[in-house]
Amino acid sequence: MSDDLEKRINEAIAHPKNLGEMDDADSVGTVGSADCGDMLRMWVKFKTDEKGRKVIDRATFQTFGCETALAVASVATELIAGKTVDEALNMTGSDLSAPLGPLPPMKIHCAQLVEGALRNALVPQTTAEPAPPQTPVAPTLMDSFGPKSESAEKKVNIVLKQPPN
Repeated sequence: MSDDLEKRINEAIAHPKNLGEMDDADSVGTVGSADCGDMLRMWVKFKTDEKGRKVIDRATFQTFGCETALAVASVATELIAGKTVDEALNMTGSDLSAPLGPLPPMKIHCAQLVEGALRNALVPQTTAEPAPPQTPVAPTLMDSFGPKSESAEKKVNIVLKQPPN
């Protein structure tokens, strides 16, 4: 990591912007990464600008992850203020982390984490209809007891055993 990049990241870590929950948020997005154990939640508040467009008024975040995720989230919340939902959705992890400079390959997932939380917070704002319910992939527990018969009702008796004293 270059000294300049390290300085910018350290500054964002030492003085993060927009850190914390937002009680009056219009939308919240949460993502986590099983690979590294990081989690990031972003709160977004909207306003109508002078042109009558719905824009991001402010955003805050919390993260349980590495310092780079904290730094990227901090600069990203600054970058998205004043942008429309579509403008913010068009931003990539690279765009959101750009003020910090190019991230090392092992830290690119931090920018992707921030991008994911932002998208998670903004996508519900752009969909007019709820997503159709998804069909379960695996059979239900009842399905595993055998073939279904429309004429026969299946009953299952569950017995709970008491632990020995």
